[in-house]
Amino acid sequence: MSERVKLSRVESLFERLDYPVTRDDAAAEYVDVTVTFADGEANLGELVSEVGSDALHGPDELFAELQNVLPIESVGEPGQSDGDA
Repeated sequence: MSERVKLSRVESLFERLDYPVTRDDAAAEYVDVTVTFADGEANLGELVSEVGSDALHGPDELFAELQNVLPIESVGEPGQSDGDA
């Protein structure tokens, strides 16, 4: 059964894993999860499979790694900056 989760709730999913965990095992765990964000959605398993570390040691580390592979549409309005006026 597939699951849908907002990006803001993903870290709680990562707490379900037993750490340390390999990137491949973590990706397999979330193959049926769709993560939704500001302007779209993506398969969480595919995103996790793209993180840079081969082994992850906790949910915080996995979430931080995930931030590096999220598409630009995942946060805020496309093309907006954080402080340029």
